[in-house]
Amino acid sequence: MAQFLLSCESTVDVPFAYMHSRGIPVIFYSYIIDEQPYPDDMGRDPEALPRFYAFLDAGKLPSTSQINQFAYYDYFKELLEQGGDVLHIAFGSGMTQSVNQAYEAAEQLRAEFPGQRLEVIDSLCSSSGYGLLVDGAADLRDADKSMDETIDWVMAWRKRVHHQFYSTDLQYFRRGGRVSGPAATIGSILGICPIMRLDDRGRIIAYDKARGKKAAVRTTVDMMAAHAVGGTDYSGKCWICHSNCLEQAEITRDAVRARFPHVQEIRIFDIGTIIASHAGPGTVAVFFFGDERAPE
Repeated sequence: MAQFLLSCESTVDVPFAYMHSRGIPVIFYSYIIDEQPYPDDMGRDPEALPRFYAFLDAGKLPSTSQINQFAYYDYFKELLEQGGDVLHIAFGSGMTQSVNQAYEAAEQLRAEFPGQRLEVIDSLCSSSGYGLLVDGAADLRDADKSMDETIDWVMAWRKRVHHQFYSTDLQYFRRGGRVSGPAATIGSILGICPIMRLDDRGRIIAYDKARGKKAAVRTTVDMMAAHAVGGTDYSGKCWICHSNCLEQAEITRDAVRARFPHVQEIRIFDIGTIIASHAGPGTVAVFFFGDERAPE
């Protein structure tokens, strides 16, 4: 039996079935369209993602919000009532301030469960990079490492999970007001793909652009070679996720596999509705362990 219960949030962008198989409970975010909330489904309902993208195609922009303290309180209390210690790895504060609500709920519950531990860690990660960090913590838990040993590993590696990604659809950025209409139109005509990463604080940094999808893939793989543990001899896990562009994700996977012959595992996941609410369709992201992420 594991020495503690490991917990996370739906923005790990890994199928719920996978989290369940690893014994990791999840608290769910939601998005809102026309005042109607929809859960960040994690693949439980096969119609959830098609419905979400149908909303985007119709020009409806979803809104998202933090998980509040009361929701965290109820969720953590249910876990503590199972009788063990709990380690919760939260969605990165560079993307949302929900983790502060989790801290407040945890502090309240420690007084009510003095014989148990409840620890909350800011992952400083997002999407399947966040999932990759949680998965690594689960590997330690399953190897009978203590909660403290697992916490030490998470704190040491949370800034070393690299998030390299690119977007092939600037029109969504136009809809969201991130770029002007003329700039998005010109960019789309020229096939411009912004190249982005997460910095050491978990914030999105657009640092380059590529002309065409092939160049975007090449730049992303080059950055992985520059930063992955062992360079092109990298032998760890590499997870890839995408927002409604599976074929492009598969092209990226093949490029990674060709450049990194020793990679331990490559998995492709869907970007969930919360991340996709901000990234839009046409985004591909690559996640791996490497050197410490650079500041902005």
